Amino acid sequence: MQEKILSRRKKSVEVKRKSVIDLRFKFLGALCTVLLAIGFLLPLNVASAEKTIIILARHGETEYNKTHRYQGALDIPLNENGIHQAELLAERLKNVPIDIFIASPMERAYVTTEKVAALHNRTVDYADNRLKEASYGDWAGKTFKEIEAEHPKEYLLQWKKRWAYTPPNGESLQSIQKRYRAVLDDVVKKYPGKVIFIGAHSAGNSAVICSLLNVPLKDRYNQIKQDNTCVNVLEYEDGKWEIRLMNSVDHLGYLYKGMKKAA
Repeated sequence: MQEKILSRRKKSVEVKRKSVIDLRFKFLGALCTVLLAIGFLLPLNVASAEKTIIILARHGETEYNKTHRYQGALDIPLNENGIHQAELLAERLKNVPIDIFIASPMERAYVTTEKVAALHNRTVDYADNRLKEASYGDWAGKTFKEIEAEHPKEYLLQWKKRWAYTPPNGESLQSIQKRYRAVLDDVVKKYPGKVIFIGAHSAGNSAVICSLLNVPLKDRYNQIKQDNTCVNVLEYEDGKWEIRLMNSVDHLGYLYKGMKKAA
């Protein structure tokens, strides 16, 4: 009788041991499956992270630029020098592979973009209204000296604290920054891994660069200059932005506006 009881206990222990072993094998099998799946997916995720490059440029010179008038939302065309600048910019970029050409609908930026696209045997893919320059409202069309004489305190604020002062009936810098950033965010989603040329404007370019660097307008806006036909190269990869080049105008024969050309 005792032998039967011992035999049953042994069988029970053996069954339990086999059950534990089976459970361990099942667990290890499931774990291996998960690890293999992760190992399989990780390379795919790495491979799918594509670098998108945006060449963000300012338009060529206009008569309003030359004579120091507030231009903003006024649709002023390029002057003769501005057309020449745009042609020099196009020559500089003709061997750069560019997939998409986008422009502000304002003539000075659109024509600048057309010049660049033409040397790639392309046309402008589309204009985006969000890339328009900020409006200067009641100041538009007036010279800097006129506004300084008429509104000295406001004039000083506009130049020293552009992020905090908006001309009467004009557009705030925060507003233009928001719409420019929306354009760039849309572009990198729509054209991952592509090279995109965007022809735009000085205030919008400076403001959006602050946004990409994640710095307040009040801290850096006045320090980010944008000369006519300057080139900024922005790289986007895996949710992060890098500024690879900023306000480059060496195609005009000097490093930046105000620096004399070599004799």
